[in-house]
Amino acid sequence: MRFIQTLKNIWTIEELRKRILVTVMLVLVYRLGCYVVLPGINPDHLIALEKFTESSGLMQLLNMFSGGAFSNASIFALGIMPYITASIVIQLLGMVLPSFQKMQREGESGHQKLTQYTRYLTVAILCLQAPAYLYNLEHQLNAAASETGVITSLGLWTVVYLTIILAAGSMFIMWLGERITDRGIGNGISFIILVGIIARLPHALLYEFQSRMPGAGTGQGGLVMFIIEILLLFAVTCGAVLLVQGTRKIPVQYAKRIVGNRQYGGARQYIPLKVNAAGVMPIIFAQAIMFVPLLLTGFSSDGQGGGFFAAMSNVNGFWYNAVYFAMIVAFTYFYTAITVNPTRIAENLKSNNGFIPGVKPGKATVDYLDSVMSRITLPGSFFLGIVAILPAFARIFGISDNFAQFFGGTSLLILVGVVLDTLTQVESHLMMHHYDGLMKDGKIKGRTTGSAY
Repeated sequence: MRFIQTLKNIWTIEELRKRILVTVMLVLVYRLGCYVVLPGINPDHLIALEKFTESSGLMQLLNMFSGGAFSNASIFALGIMPYITASIVIQLLGMVLPSFQKMQREGESGHQKLTQYTRYLTVAILCLQAPAYLYNLEHQLNAAASETGVITSLGLWTVVYLTIILAAGSMFIMWLGERITDRGIGNGISFIILVGIIARLPHALLYEFQSRMPGAGTGQGGLVMFIIEILLLFAVTCGAVLLVQGTRKIPVQYAKRIVGNRQYGGARQYIPLKVNAAGVMPIIFAQAIMFVPLLLTGFSSDGQGGGFFAAMSNVNGFWYNAVYFAMIVAFTYFYTAITVNPTRIAENLKSNNGFIPGVKPGKATVDYLDSVMSRITLPGSFFLGIVAILPAFARIFGISDNFAQFFGGTSLLILVGVVLDTLTQVESHLMMHHYDGLMKDGKIKGRTTGSAY
């Protein structure tokens, strides 16, 4: 079989084999750390925290990205999300502050400076998030004191040293991600997020299967309905792959130059403009804003709120998903506008003696690229919005909350994107050693596809 032969080829390449083994070992270290409970916390008393996590959309998302470490009160409870938050902040600062823009243009030295600033900002975010997590943990444990019979009191010094442990845990995860990037396969930080998401899939799949079986009392349809759900999940995943892979290739022609006896240029390349250039960032931004009504409702006297807040707190309601969809479309345009710079692309083409056939260099090229991006961003933003609200439709049709999360949203897009990037790296090693790629027809077109600029 071709699949068996491909595995043999992968194992034959020594460098690739070592990288895969290093990645597996580092991932195992991360997964073991997710079950190491904080000192002084009884694991048997964490049922209340797990219930609270499953009932809150924000906490459920954090728990998924941490691979369950959040609800386990693990030393890795805060996961990699503080680093992701810091990276987003630094990226946004690079778009508005000239000093950060200068560092972005300085190449490797500037990249190292930005990475160091990201680490400092990660520590600052951890110093704020860790105490908030610990006080919430204390509240949830005391809320279940009637069942456990134990009152938990975290004093000031206890919070301080547990904060240090949580911060060290998150920084250790960041270090693991960097080691995976350097010595393993794929982008380490993204790969750790992928592992956290996949770790929740078997439990969600098993729970959904059991709930559909006769006598479970929580669902209907039996095995037939479960098979239909799996087929729908496969179809949604295929749609997400199309969204991640979709590109519009703009042809670029380079002028011929003769230097001595050699001819340079004259080749035709392409600028791959992605249909979804913004990635998952619009969903993350929209989720951050949509969680505000949920938090305000939680602070209300009856915990329900009213009117606007009630409508915006119902994650399965029409108005919540309509506003959520509209915000994703708007943020997709916003983030695409600040990440894809037609002016810079046009300047790079002009400096390299390149031009788009039929389009004059300079402002005409800028206007042409801008019009193309506007046209392909519209269907991309609508498709992204549909993918984001699909979990709500899944819950409406009776799919459990845990399993519904895999029908769309951030988790599905991250899963698809990271898997494609990792497979692309594996395939590049195979092709470099003159083996066939992973696909029978052609190569995998990952997100790392090169461009003419």
